[in-house]
Amino acid sequence: MSDRSVVVQPTRRAGRQVWVDGKHAGTVRGLHGLTELLRRSGRPDLDEVDAADLPVVEWPGGGPETWSVGSGIQGLRAPAA
Repeated sequence: MSDRSVVVQPTRRAGRQVWVDGKHAGTVRGLHGLTELLRRSGRPDLDEVDAADLPVVEWPGGGPETWSVGSGIQGLRAPAA
């Protein structure tokens, strides 16, 4: 998974959609959920701190502390493959 692209896109409800290599991998509501999803995607050694700091993870709309769309973010779409 070290070369994979991971985008953690905020949703209008609480949570973020996770896209791995342009494919929807699931929706999570916190770092624990993201960590579990990434473990199933090939990184069984991760903990929550590692998941938040992975260089392949993009955090549009805010960092790992943001889990829903703020009032200033509009027009969310799936990331380009």
